[in-house]
Amino acid sequence: MDKKQERRGLGRGLSALMSDINLSADGPASDSQRRPELRLPIERIFPNPNQPRRDFDQEPLESLANSIRQKGVLQPLIVRPRPAAEGDFEIVAGERRWRASQLANLHEIPVVIRDLDDVEVIEIAIIENIQRADLNAIEEALGYRQLMDRFGHTQEKIAEALSRSRSHIANLLRLLSLPEDVQILVREGKLSAGHARAVITSAEPSRLAQLAVQRGLSVRDVEKLAKNTKAQKAAPRTGNVKDADTRAIEQDLSAGLKLPVSIAHTIDGSGTLSVRYYNLEDLDMLCRALSIARRDDIRD
Repeated sequence: MDKKQERRGLGRGLSALMSDINLSADGPASDSQRRPELRLPIERIFPNPNQPRRDFDQEPLESLANSIRQKGVLQPLIVRPRPAAEGDFEIVAGERRWRASQLANLHEIPVVIRDLDDVEVIEIAIIENIQRADLNAIEEALGYRQLMDRFGHTQEKIAEALSRSRSHIANLLRLLSLPEDVQILVREGKLSAGHARAVITSAEPSRLAQLAVQRGLSVRDVEKLAKNTKAQKAAPRTGNVKDADTRAIEQDLSAGLKLPVSIAHTIDGSGTLSVRYYNLEDLDMLCRALSIARRDDIRD
């Protein structure tokens, strides 16, 4: 498909499309949202081959199938006539309901038939994917990026159409600037979106992300460490650049204390170890840690 054709955007606009097709619920439509619908044999309905969502978790599908057995399909699927296959239809929105209906052994399901072109179908598929409850922050950000790059929508228009704040969309898009290994941690659920946003400001985002996962650091802890590493990188160098071992010790101590730590060596082998605290609670925690370490040394 011609990318220039895609970027023309929809004549009706994103907000108009969202109001025309209710993609946000599997529950019953309100009176203002009801549209003429009919029932089609389930074997005449086919999934969209360009659907960006490829994986459907079996357990949630089984749960939806049980609900459908009891109550039926409450929200009709949106379909369009299938190209080059008269009498068949292609799913525009609602593939999850279609799959669950098959598990529930339904023979017919309610649909609303719409005349949509390929560009509109792709856009709707992306929007429906963004609205998934189990979407992680990176996947959601990629959906917004697709709407912007492929269709020319602005953050403001997307926010208005999807009932999101512009800052929410902007913060998620920033995550796409993270190194690939950090994005994978977010995709796998090992790193939260809040942790990932804090890591962005670090001079060493990959290392800090790994520390956050390994040590179970809070978002506030990561923000402190990111601020410290950023300040260290920006500070003018008056001596030799710190070696990798020294930086590793700093990071390990910072992670253990959950406070920024800096080590400075002098030419004679001596040096200073500095710990920055932000409030009296931090100072009290640090004093207790040093007191415990001293008592342990005396006993030894």
